[in-house]
Amino acid sequence: MPTIANMLQQYAEHNQLLSFEGTMETIIPGVYFHRATKSSPRQPLIYNSGIIIVGQGHKIIHFPEHQIKYGAGDYLVLGVPVPLECEAFTDNDLPVMGIAIDINPAMLHKLVNQIMQHKPLSASSSSAQVGAVQSATLDTAMELVTHRLLTVLNNPIEADIFGEDIVKELVYRVLCGPQGHTLIGLAMHDGHYARIARTLSTMHSSYANQITVEGLAEDVNMSVSSFHRAFRQVTFESPLQYLKKVRLAKAKELITTSGSKANEAALKVGYTSPSQFSREFKRHFNKTPSEVLTQLHS
Repeated sequence: MPTIANMLQQYAEHNQLLSFEGTMETIIPGVYFHRATKSSPRQPLIYNSGIIIVGQGHKIIHFPEHQIKYGAGDYLVLGVPVPLECEAFTDNDLPVMGIAIDINPAMLHKLVNQIMQHKPLSASSSSAQVGAVQSATLDTAMELVTHRLLTVLNNPIEADIFGEDIVKELVYRVLCGPQGHTLIGLAMHDGHYARIARTLSTMHSSYANQITVEGLAEDVNMSVSSFHRAFRQVTFESPLQYLKKVRLAKAKELITTSGSKANEAALKVGYTSPSQFSREFKRHFNKTPSEVLTQLHS
């Protein structure tokens, strides 16, 4: 059986992506292919929620008090989008490659309900303390379903017929694995993890609006103190720090992809003070907006 790295290479060759850099959606909605030919230094990024499977290369995610290293043969489970500091490494001068899979909330809830009908969740698994970022090693079942997914990605007819079912099985395998509690927590509507996930959805869709911690806590029927505590458990950040990182990431995206001026980007993401935006942008990315643009075009 070919390795996942070999299958990702075949996918790149089949789809003429041997010079591609970055992340792109495949023919199966919600499934993304990632490729990078060079290592990248430690930098702030926003990781979207989902399942990331690495076929080649490795990455290190840095937290204030610990690190997560994951590479070929590992997968990462993110229940919610999180601002992280990450560095990526090529191995043996081969490109970093992997796939990412979005988790459809309706599918997730249905799967969790079906699992619970056959095997009721214990109190420990349904109320486990879950952080936003977890990694694990692919077991045989996960490896097999990943192989099937990569195989049908090269066949539009099979991708259309089987793609959704293969993604569903992959999510099921994650639910049954060592990091399943992360997704189970997401499906528990009244649990703190699910409430914070709803808050993050609001923050990511309304980051340009005026947002208060009090308002966010009220939206999910939590006291401000309980909300603060739960938010930090899930994201490793305070709500305002998280919001700031989302706004800065969105501003950087506007500057690099849309050519927005710094002041224009600042206003679009919710800053009222251009000077405050410039200070916080430089502190966060270690570069000014103009330096980011210069680096992009160099």
